Amino acid sequence: MPGERGAGEVRVVVYQAALDAAQLAAVRAAYHEVSERLAGVPGMLGNELLRSPLDPSALAVMSRWESLEAFQKWESGAGHRADTAPLRPYRDTRTSAPFAIYEVDAAY
Repeated sequence: MPGERGAGEVRVVVYQAALDAAQLAAVRAAYHEVSERLAGVPGMLGNELLRSPLDPSALAVMSRWESLEAFQKWESGAGHRADTAPLRPYRDTRTSAPFAIYEVDAAY
């Protein structure tokens, strides 16, 4: 049915920051390291490193999950913190919350 493709999938956005070229290189390296660690996690459909063209210091990692339950199962698991540790020093503390979770309501 049109508009229902992807319904139920979840997007998790974790806000990162890179205040100079060295930090940007470090965030990129950490993103690749974390992505390799997370390859094959059940329910994870993929992820992207995003950078704002309006504020180049603002980045985000957006992961795609088949369901909220799949994300929560991984997040509550023993390896979650260790697997994502390389990115943690680059969390964007300028935001009111370090991450956001969205459920796909409709897509084309």
